[in-house]
Amino acid sequence: MNRPPAPKQAVRAAFDKAADAYDAVAAVQREACDRLLTLVQANGITPRWILDGGCGTGYALPHLHHTFPSAQLLALDFAPAMLRRHPPGIALPLCGDLEHLPLANDSLDAVWSSYALQWCHPDKAFPELARVLHPGGQAWIATLGPGTLQELRNAFRVVDEAEHVLSFSEPDVLAASLETAGLRVRHHRRDTLRAWAPDLRQLLSDIKALGAHQTGAGRRRPLTKTAWHRLSEAYEVHRSPLGLPASYDTLWFIAEKT
Repeated sequence: MNRPPAPKQAVRAAFDKAADAYDAVAAVQREACDRLLTLVQANGITPRWILDGGCGTGYALPHLHHTFPSAQLLALDFAPAMLRRHPPGIALPLCGDLEHLPLANDSLDAVWSSYALQWCHPDKAFPELARVLHPGGQAWIATLGPGTLQELRNAFRVVDEAEHVLSFSEPDVLAASLETAGLRVRHHRRDTLRAWAPDLRQLLSDIKALGAHQTGAGRRRPLTKTAWHRLSEAYEVHRSPLGLPASYDTLWFIAEKT
């Protein structure tokens, strides 16, 4: 069974703290958005109201505006510092939670969400997406699967038995949750995206700068020198000419409200 998402208060604090440094290390996050946009552009619908749910610093907003210039964009994030970094004038900002959307029933044509829903309980967030979409409206989703940061998870196993990396849901679990919520999966795709760093300290620093270091397991003591050496040595087996990888098991879904 997957560990539940990290506590919302801790996740919100992590992303608030990460806002200023986020864009400098978010190459994988941008690639996930770009691939989702390609799927959306091939979809052939022309929405009038679009929500970017879990919008972060707003990378997707100019691209959605360019693709759908006549649409009204709403940008929701539960970390206020992220909303303050948005390009001005493109979208109406909303501070809120994907599990409790501050929007009326049947009010949207599309919900876009890239690398945000993994922080939510699918059985809470997906019904909210369905509630605010009108029949025929679509959810455009990029999220994380269970192979995310697998190199780090495996390396930590030589240190202790603690859970150092958050577990994410299997694709079939997410697909079933979407269907149960009334969102018929029209398209899905899976691929591994990778970030690279020259050494383990930089890689962990980059992960922390993304706000993605919460595990839901509470505060832990710092690693001892011996534990750090063992961790570094275990991670080195993954080194390539590009450096040390951090894998992001990425799942894309296009789902339609029935």
